[in-house]
Amino acid sequence: MKKLIFTLTAITSLLVVSCDNSKKTIANSTEVKVVGMMKNVMWKGQLQGIINLDTISNREHLYGFGPQEYLSAELLIIDGKSYKSTVVNDSTMKVVETFNSKAPFFGYANISEWEQLTMPDSVTTIPSLENYLDKISQKHIQAFLFKLEGKIDAASIHIVNLPKDTAVNSPDDAHKGRKSFELQNEQVRIVGFFSTEHKTIFTHHDTFLHMHLITNDNLKMGHLDEVSFNPKSIKLFVSK
Repeated sequence: MKKLIFTLTAITSLLVVSCDNSKKTIANSTEVKVVGMMKNVMWKGQLQGIINLDTISNREHLYGFGPQEYLSAELLIIDGKSYKSTVVNDSTMKVVETFNSKAPFFGYANISEWEQLTMPDSVTTIPSLENYLDKISQKHIQAFLFKLEGKIDAASIHIVNLPKDTAVNSPDDAHKGRKSFELQNEQVRIVGFFSTEHKTIFTHHDTFLHMHLITNDNLKMGHLDEVSFNPKSIKLFVSK
Protein backbone atom coordinates (compact mmCIF):
# COMPACT_ATOMS: atom_id res chain seq x y z
CA MET A 1 0.00 0.00 0.00
CA LYS A 2 2.86 2.38 0.86
CA LYS A 3 4.50 1.57 -2.49
CA LEU A 4 1.25 2.37 -4.31
CA ILE A 5 0.90 5.71 -2.49
CA PHE A 6 4.54 6.58 -3.29
CA THR A 7 4.04 5.68 -6.97
CA LEU A 8 0.91 7.80 -7.27
CA THR A 9 2.66 10.71 -5.55
CA ALA A 10 5.63 10.46 -7.90
CA ILE A 11 3.39 10.39 -10.97
CA THR A 12 1.44 13.40 -9.71
CA SER A 13 4.71 15.29 -9.11
CA LEU A 14 5.89 14.53 -12.64
CA LEU A 15 2.62 15.74 -14.10
CA VAL A 16 2.83 19.01 -12.12
CA VAL A 17 6.44 19.58 -13.25
CA SER A 18 5.45 18.79 -16.83
CA CYS A 19 2.58 21.30 -16.70
CA ASP A 20 4.82 23.93 -15.13
CA ASN A 21 7.48 23.43 -17.81
CA SER A 22 4.81 23.67 -20.50
CA LYS A 23 3.65 26.98 -19.06
CA LYS A 24 7.22 28.26 -18.96
CA THR A 25 7.74 27.31 -22.61
CA ILE A 26 4.64 29.21 -23.63
CA ALA A 27 5.54 32.21 -21.50
CA ASN A 28 9.09 32.36 -22.88
CA SER A 29 8.16 31.85 -26.56
CA THR A 30 8.14 35.60 -27.30
CA GLU A 31 11.53 36.24 -25.71
CA VAL A 32 14.11 37.58 -28.16
CA LYS A 33 16.96 35.19 -28.84
CA VAL A 34 20.19 37.01 -29.70
CA VAL A 35 22.89 34.90 -31.33
CA GLY A 36 26.41 36.29 -31.67
CA MET A 37 27.57 39.82 -30.91
CA MET A 38 27.91 42.92 -33.07
CA LYS A 39 31.14 43.95 -31.36
CA ASN A 40 32.83 40.67 -32.31
CA VAL A 41 32.09 41.43 -35.94
CA MET A 42 33.08 45.11 -35.77
CA TRP A 43 36.25 44.79 -33.67
CA LYS A 44 37.40 41.18 -34.00
CA GLY A 45 36.50 40.52 -37.62
CA GLN A 46 34.37 37.47 -36.83
CA LEU A 47 32.43 37.66 -40.08
CA GLN A 48 31.48 34.04 -40.61
CA GLY A 49 27.90 32.96 -40.01
CA ILE A 50 27.15 31.31 -36.68
CA ILE A 51 23.44 30.78 -37.30
CA ASN A 52 21.89 29.34 -40.44
CA LEU A 53 18.37 30.71 -40.80
CA ASP A 54 17.36 27.45 -42.45
CA THR A 55 17.91 25.68 -39.10
CA ILE A 56 15.28 27.74 -37.24
CA SER A 57 12.62 25.05 -37.00
CA ASN A 58 9.70 27.08 -35.64
CA ARG A 59 8.86 29.65 -38.29
CA GLU A 60 5.31 30.34 -37.16
CA HIS A 61 4.97 34.10 -36.63
CA LEU A 62 8.77 34.34 -36.74
CA TYR A 63 10.42 37.77 -36.75
CA GLY A 64 14.13 38.54 -36.83
CA PHE A 65 16.96 40.41 -38.51
CA GLY A 66 20.69 40.94 -38.81
CA PRO A 67 23.42 41.06 -41.48
CA GLN A 68 24.42 38.18 -43.71
CA GLU A 69 27.79 36.55 -43.06
CA TYR A 70 30.84 38.43 -44.33
CA LEU A 71 28.64 41.55 -44.26
CA SER A 72 27.40 40.80 -47.76
CA ALA A 73 23.66 41.50 -47.38
CA GLU A 74 20.87 42.47 -44.98
CA LEU A 75 18.43 39.89 -43.60
CA LEU A 76 14.87 40.27 -42.33
CA ILE A 77 12.28 37.72 -41.26
CA ILE A 78 8.78 39.07 -40.97
CA ASP A 79 5.85 36.86 -39.93
CA GLY A 80 7.56 33.69 -41.07
CA LYS A 81 8.90 34.98 -44.40
CA SER A 82 12.62 35.61 -44.81
CA TYR A 83 14.13 38.26 -47.08
CA LYS A 84 17.68 39.08 -48.20
CA SER A 85 18.73 42.37 -49.80
CA THR A 86 21.96 42.82 -51.72
CA VAL A 87 23.57 45.74 -53.53
CA VAL A 88 23.42 45.64 -57.33
CA ASN A 89 24.94 49.08 -57.92
CA ASP A 90 24.91 52.55 -56.36
CA SER A 91 21.22 53.05 -57.11
CA THR A 92 19.80 49.53 -57.22
CA MET A 93 19.27 46.69 -54.77
CA LYS A 94 17.88 43.19 -55.11
CA VAL A 95 15.49 41.65 -52.59
CA VAL A 96 14.79 37.91 -52.63
CA GLU A 97 12.74 35.67 -50.36
CA THR A 98 14.96 32.95 -48.89
CA PHE A 99 15.92 31.22 -45.64
CA ASN A 100 19.20 30.08 -47.20
CA SER A 101 21.37 32.60 -45.32
CA LYS A 102 23.83 32.66 -42.44
CA ALA A 103 24.43 35.54 -40.03
CA PRO A 104 27.33 36.46 -37.72
CA PHE A 105 24.80 37.94 -35.27
CA PHE A 106 21.03 37.75 -35.34
CA GLY A 107 18.01 38.46 -33.15
CA TYR A 108 14.69 36.66 -33.49
CA ALA A 109 11.46 35.67 -31.74
CA ASN A 110 8.13 34.00 -32.43
CA ILE A 111 5.38 36.51 -31.80
CA SER A 112 1.74 35.67 -32.43
CA GLU A 113 0.22 38.49 -30.38
CA TRP A 114 1.02 42.19 -30.64
CA GLU A 115 -0.26 45.13 -28.62
CA GLN A 116 -0.97 48.31 -30.58
CA LEU A 117 0.15 51.53 -28.91
CA THR A 118 -0.93 55.06 -29.72
CA MET A 119 2.12 57.20 -30.25
CA PRO A 120 2.05 60.83 -29.13
CA ASP A 121 2.28 63.51 -31.84
CA SER A 122 5.88 64.20 -30.81
CA VAL A 123 7.07 60.78 -32.05
CA THR A 124 8.16 61.40 -35.64
CA THR A 125 11.79 60.21 -35.88
CA ILE A 126 14.11 57.50 -34.56
CA PRO A 127 15.33 59.55 -31.55
CA SER A 128 11.78 60.43 -30.47
CA LEU A 129 10.67 56.82 -31.00
CA GLU A 130 13.57 55.62 -28.87
CA ASN A 131 12.64 58.02 -26.07
CA TYR A 132 9.02 56.89 -26.19
CA LEU A 133 9.92 53.18 -26.09
CA ASP A 134 12.34 53.84 -23.24
CA LYS A 135 9.52 55.38 -21.21
CA ILE A 136 7.13 52.49 -21.77
CA SER A 137 9.80 49.78 -21.45
CA GLN A 138 9.20 49.44 -17.70
CA LYS A 139 6.39 47.08 -18.70
CA HIS A 140 8.93 44.84 -20.42
CA ILE A 141 11.48 43.15 -18.17
CA GLN A 142 13.66 42.05 -21.07
CA ALA A 143 14.55 43.07 -24.59
CA PHE A 144 11.54 43.12 -26.88
CA LEU A 145 10.62 43.38 -30.53
CA PHE A 146 8.29 46.00 -31.97
CA LYS A 147 6.98 46.76 -35.42
CA LEU A 148 5.72 49.77 -37.34
CA GLU A 149 3.28 49.52 -40.24
CA GLY A 150 2.13 52.37 -42.45
CA LYS A 151 3.40 55.33 -44.46
CA ILE A 152 6.73 57.03 -43.91
CA ASP A 153 7.51 60.50 -45.25
CA ALA A 154 11.19 59.77 -45.75
CA ALA A 155 13.76 57.19 -44.74
CA SER A 156 17.37 56.23 -45.26
CA ILE A 157 18.36 52.57 -45.24
CA HIS A 158 21.65 50.85 -45.92
CA ILE A 159 22.86 47.47 -47.08
CA VAL A 160 26.23 46.13 -45.98
CA ASN A 161 28.37 45.25 -48.99
CA LEU A 162 31.85 44.49 -47.69
CA PRO A 163 34.38 43.83 -50.47
CA LYS A 164 35.53 40.21 -50.49
CA ASP A 165 38.56 39.38 -48.32
CA THR A 166 38.46 42.75 -46.52
CA ALA A 167 40.03 42.54 -43.06
CA VAL A 168 37.78 44.02 -40.36
CA ASN A 169 39.31 45.46 -37.18
CA SER A 170 37.02 48.44 -36.58
CA PRO A 171 33.55 49.78 -37.45
CA ASP A 172 35.12 51.85 -40.24
CA ASP A 173 36.43 48.65 -41.80
CA ALA A 174 33.06 46.93 -41.40
CA HIS A 175 31.29 49.77 -43.19
CA LYS A 176 33.45 49.63 -46.32
CA GLY A 177 31.31 49.16 -49.41
CA ARG A 178 28.09 49.92 -47.54
CA LYS A 179 25.45 51.53 -49.75
CA SER A 180 22.64 53.84 -48.60
CA PHE A 181 19.27 54.21 -50.28
CA GLU A 182 16.74 57.01 -49.81
CA LEU A 183 12.98 56.40 -49.63
CA GLN A 184 10.14 58.89 -50.01
CA ASN A 185 6.43 58.48 -49.24
CA GLU A 186 6.49 54.69 -49.05
CA GLN A 187 4.19 52.18 -47.39
CA VAL A 188 6.48 50.09 -45.21
CA ARG A 189 6.87 47.54 -42.47
CA ILE A 190 9.60 48.03 -39.89
CA VAL A 191 10.75 45.40 -37.41
CA GLY A 192 12.72 46.73 -34.46
CA PHE A 193 14.55 45.59 -31.36
CA PHE A 194 14.65 47.59 -28.11
CA SER A 195 16.90 46.91 -25.14
CA THR A 196 18.88 48.95 -22.64
CA GLU A 197 21.17 45.96 -22.06
CA HIS A 198 22.40 45.08 -25.57
CA LYS A 199 24.63 47.97 -26.64
CA THR A 200 27.44 46.64 -28.89
CA ILE A 201 25.77 43.22 -28.70
CA PHE A 202 22.74 43.79 -30.92
CA THR A 203 22.54 47.60 -31.03
CA HIS A 204 25.23 50.17 -31.71
CA HIS A 205 27.00 51.74 -28.72
CA ASP A 206 24.91 54.93 -28.82
CA THR A 207 21.37 53.57 -29.11
CA PHE A 208 18.87 51.15 -27.60
CA LEU A 209 17.38 50.42 -31.05
CA HIS A 210 18.11 48.25 -34.07
CA MET A 211 15.63 48.27 -36.97
CA HIS A 212 15.19 46.88 -40.45
CA LEU A 213 12.67 48.20 -42.98
CA ILE A 214 10.97 46.62 -45.98
CA THR A 215 8.58 48.30 -48.38
CA ASN A 216 5.15 46.74 -48.83
CA ASP A 217 6.01 45.76 -52.41
CA ASN A 218 9.06 43.85 -51.06
CA LEU A 219 11.35 45.65 -53.51
CA LYS A 220 13.43 47.62 -50.99
CA MET A 221 14.82 46.38 -47.68
CA GLY A 222 17.67 47.30 -45.39
CA HIS A 223 18.96 48.48 -42.03
CA LEU A 224 17.08 51.62 -41.03
CA ASP A 225 19.32 54.64 -40.32
CA GLU A 226 16.87 57.54 -40.45
CA VAL A 227 13.12 57.94 -40.77
CA SER A 228 10.47 60.62 -40.50
CA PHE A 229 6.74 59.98 -40.29
CA ASN A 230 3.43 61.30 -39.08
CA PRO A 231 2.38 59.15 -36.09
CA LYS A 232 -1.20 59.31 -37.39
CA SER A 233 -0.09 57.58 -40.60
CA ILE A 234 1.78 54.68 -39.05
CA LYS A 235 0.91 52.09 -36.40
CA LEU A 236 3.21 50.93 -33.60
CA PHE A 237 2.96 47.43 -32.13
CA VAL A 238 4.97 45.84 -29.32
CA SER A 239 5.19 42.15 -28.57
CA LYS A 240 2.87 41.05 -25.75
